[in-house]
Amino acid sequence: MKKLFAFVAVIGMLTFGASGIAVAQDEATNNDTTTTVQNDTAAADTAAQAAAPVTTTQEQQGEEGGSEGVLLKQIKAKFIEGGAGFMGSILLTLIFGLALAIERIIYLNLSTTNTNKLLQKVEDALETGGIEAAKEICRNTRGPVASIFYQGLDRADEGVDMAEKAVIAYGSVQMGLLEKNLSWIALFIAIAPMLGFMGTVIGMIDAFDKIQVAGTVSAQLVAGGIKVALITTVSGLIVAIILQVFYNYILAKIDSITVQMEDASISLIDLLVKYNAKNK
Repeated sequence: MKKLFAFVAVIGMLTFGASGIAVAQDEATNNDTTTTVQNDTAAADTAAQAAAPVTTTQEQQGEEGGSEGVLLKQIKAKFIEGGAGFMGSILLTLIFGLALAIERIIYLNLSTTNTNKLLQKVEDALETGGIEAAKEICRNTRGPVASIFYQGLDRADEGVDMAEKAVIAYGSVQMGLLEKNLSWIALFIAIAPMLGFMGTVIGMIDAFDKIQVAGTVSAQLVAGGIKVALITTVSGLIVAIILQVFYNYILAKIDSITVQMEDASISLIDLLVKYNAKNK
């Protein structure tokens, strides 16, 4: 988990750094181009007629880079206007929430198993090598379904009832592992808009303090204070929406894996019943 947090932080730093370098390069290029045009007007006109397509392409690239730089500057400006304290807290909420969500998504994808293929392998192993061969198949297979199968097969010698109890008990354990850290993601979803609202309230209080000091109600003063106060609310809501999308995707993934575990567990018990009946 610490490595994942560090990875997200490094990616963010590299992204902001690369964007800043790109903006600086675009500004330097534009300044050099302006100076060249002013000093060599006649030569520039002749060259423009000879290489019109190249000039058009370069202008389009400069406009695209400039628009990206302007967007980044606007985001930074809004971040500063909203206040470093609350905006920084909201940003940390987004980073931690995304880190936990990505970790859960990776874990759930690794936990997905082709249950039909696994059941076929277990059935073939039971017919050829017995319980031990089937346990070896489950031991070498990744995912919660294989782990549940192993626990059921490990108790198969004690009877089908004991195997079924082992499957149910270990299924609950696997459900707990699948739902790990979901409560933290839900907490970040709830905290993000709360931090935004708190920043808004404090910003409104600051705006009224300025009005009190000025002694008069100025529309410009009130509007500026309210705008700055509402930036934190918008940021908190955006973070909550992003994390909510990831949270719902994770819940859907868990439900899918849970259904697979239940169906596969029933099929395993049926296989054990057939195996015991055949070997009596």
